[in-house]
Amino acid sequence: MKKIMLLGSGELGKEFAISAKRLGQYVIAVDRYAGAPAMQVADAFEVIDMLSGAELESIIKKHRPDIIVPEIEAIRTEKLMEIEKKGILVVPTAEAAHLTMNRDAIRNVAAQELKLKTAVYAYATNQEELAVSASKVGFPCVVKPVMSSSGKGQSVVKTASQISTAWNFACEGMRGDKQMVIVESFIPFDFEITLLTVKQRHGKTIFVDPIGHRQEDGDYRESWMPARMKPELLKKAQRMAKKITDRLGGAGLFGVEFFITKDDVYFSELSPRPHDTGMVTLISQDLSEFDLHLRAILDLPIPKINYYGPSASAVVLAKKTSEKTPQFEGIEKALEFKNVDVRIFGKPATRPNRRMGVVLARSETIEKAKKLAIKAAGQIKVQT
Repeated sequence: MKKIMLLGSGELGKEFAISAKRLGQYVIAVDRYAGAPAMQVADAFEVIDMLSGAELESIIKKHRPDIIVPEIEAIRTEKLMEIEKKGILVVPTAEAAHLTMNRDAIRNVAAQELKLKTAVYAYATNQEELAVSASKVGFPCVVKPVMSSSGKGQSVVKTASQISTAWNFACEGMRGDKQMVIVESFIPFDFEITLLTVKQRHGKTIFVDPIGHRQEDGDYRESWMPARMKPELLKKAQRMAKKITDRLGGAGLFGVEFFITKDDVYFSELSPRPHDTGMVTLISQDLSEFDLHLRAILDLPIPKINYYGPSASAVVLAKKTSEKTPQFEGIEKALEFKNVDVRIFGKPATRPNRRMGVVLARSETIEKAKKLAIKAAGQIKVQT
């Protein structure tokens, strides 16, 4: 048995904790608020400011974990680099966690060091710099905080008149203490994919079937798999994913995002952990992204992934802000549909467009699976 400390205890952390418990591991769930989803299934929990190096060091000394698994961006990763030197395994590595917690750092590695194809980009640390960077990159462009989660603070800027709004929106969605945005040229892509990439210590790199997804306001609303794409473009994406995950090192599952055009592939972003769009793997296959992440971390065999057929996910969103525990109506209606499952995350409070659950569906085709997931999710209402 290993003692695993989970830094970030949202819905992804909850599913990872469940996978870990099924294989007999001890889990300490850590987050900035009490009652976070993973805390509800963990052996122990801590509520701290994960951007405080002192608080991080204190709970690590208290629990003495064997493995630290970051699940969100807003963590004092410099402290993790110190802790790793003391012999505690950080997933996938402390350097990888540090690089991927900041869009600027991982973009520089991808584009400048590894020469992966990306959108044209620039950075800005205030509204005036954003105006200059946007004019250099060209309109339309995409503005994102360098540290955020689930698309928060991301917007498309079509004209210079929208700069002020985009800057304020990015600041509202920023995590951590780094006030910086990345400005990207807008790529007229056909679709986006998440390529879940499993890096093993003593085995070959494994690729899960590509996941297509739809975003709204910078956040995922639906995902489906397998995403249809040209075999040669999939191979290109796999080569790019292997190149960057090899550079980051360690072991675990990475969510590597790409823009796909008619005849090319552009690297977009990377998360060194399970991806929100990958929740579809809870119904699409026997080993979910959370199972795969755990097995890679623990150096356990992954002989084969067995797929069940076209699958999709659709999120359940809150509409209002409330600090009271939400109630859910219509779960029984959603479960009346064949080949449908529901996950309610157990978040203790709501706010507009906060993900509170997900509906999973399988069918004969991707189109039918997507429609089924959306229809079933529409039956569930979040009551505050």
